[in-house]
Amino acid sequence: MNKKSIGFLSFQIGLAIILAVPVFGNTSPLPSWKEGTTKSAILQFVAKVTENGSPDYVPSHERIAVFDNDGTLWAEQPMYFQAIFTLDRVQALAPQHPEWKTQEPFASILKGNVKEALAGGEKALLELVLATHAGMTTEDFRKTVTEWIGTAKHPKTKRLYTEMVYQPMLELLDYLRSNGFKTFIVSGGGIEFMRPWVERIYGIPPEQVIGSSIKTQYEVREGKPVLVRLREFNFFNDKAGKPVGINQYIGRRPLMTFGNSDGDFQMLEWTTTGEGPRFGLLVHHTDDEREWAYDRESHIGRLSRGLDEGAKRGWTIVNMKADWKRIFSFEKP
Repeated sequence: MNKKSIGFLSFQIGLAIILAVPVFGNTSPLPSWKEGTTKSAILQFVAKVTENGSPDYVPSHERIAVFDNDGTLWAEQPMYFQAIFTLDRVQALAPQHPEWKTQEPFASILKGNVKEALAGGEKALLELVLATHAGMTTEDFRKTVTEWIGTAKHPKTKRLYTEMVYQPMLELLDYLRSNGFKTFIVSGGGIEFMRPWVERIYGIPPEQVIGSSIKTQYEVREGKPVLVRLREFNFFNDKAGKPVGINQYIGRRPLMTFGNSDGDFQMLEWTTTGEGPRFGLLVHHTDDEREWAYDRESHIGRLSRGLDEGAKRGWTIVNMKADWKRIFSFEKP
């Protein structure tokens, strides 16, 4: 081979390497999201608010993204996971409360009739929460939650509850933070139920969690200052309470809001009616093979008004079955 041929071959090889670099060096964001309008809506919004020179550019300190937890970041069927924790606590505490054998809704739970126990609706569940979540220090409650979340498993999948998180949403959290967003959880669940484990699972520190809470009281026990959890609710962070909680704890209207049910409607409504670019997204549970399919008639995570009005309000609706390549990280890619 003459020098001219060698030189031309070298040029071809060099050109191939140059052209290959973007292919192998550019990892597409949100790999568990299928290509399409839903993924594009997210990427395009983030691009326009983060690119210098864009007419919609938003400074990083104003880039607030809030996420509901149950049904948005992790699963919520067959019932809210904190409700399952509450039922487990009734069983664990029953020896200290012989009166529960005849007192409802505790008696039905101890007999294994959970449906009957929860027939009283929200009132019965709140009574159970106060009975099992109060009367201890905040530190003792944190230890109890940490122990439970590290061992308890989902009744259907037999996976730890912290494995029942949505892989596409984990990628979304990371993607937003890599683009200067500060991510918060805004959930109807208990704030002190979530705080012990959310940083490890979601990368969201405990101070960026807003949730329902019960009142606490400062005491000195055996010479040690503690906070004691009282049998009285402090704040219920759901529906119209979510915008109130965001304003109280964050002090900024979010740029992006993510939910999955009508309990998130007011939070999305408040976010997307703010001035400037705003983004709202609802996760619609449509996959009865890999997860569950439910919406308008569901006993939890009901999504009806959001389906009726979301598109007209410019919200992005995720079709879980059509838009997500995988739902949980333990699925085969």
